[in-house]
Amino acid sequence: MKTLLLSASLLFLPVVAHAACAPTDFAIKDFKPSSNGGGAAIRLSLSGELVNNCAEPAAAQISIEAKDASGKVLQAKQGWPAGTTNIAPGEAAKFDLGRRFRFQSDMASYTVSVIAVRAW
Repeated sequence: MKTLLLSASLLFLPVVAHAACAPTDFAIKDFKPSSNGGGAAIRLSLSGELVNNCAEPAAAQISIEAKDASGKVLQAKQGWPAGTTNIAPGEAAKFDLGRRFRFQSDMASYTVSVIAVRAW
């Protein structure tokens, strides 16, 4: 029985280690939505920095929502700014998810949030 408990605790130890950071430990800094071009060739830039305020190296997934003037979500996309690389504590990873969106003339505002955290 002791062996079973020890084995089970060793299996869950890595899960506990990865749970040290939460989405609230990350911050979005300098988020700047912009567009360039004209007509059918308008390209969006939805750039900023993802900052790790956690005590451990980790990566985070962000979500960006494009909304119309009434707040209705028109499009939503997710991405991992650092890919499969952990961001060191206090460091930042730059991102631009604009190319994942198709421009719509009724896009009025954008919301960016951290939705998941993982240590690679």
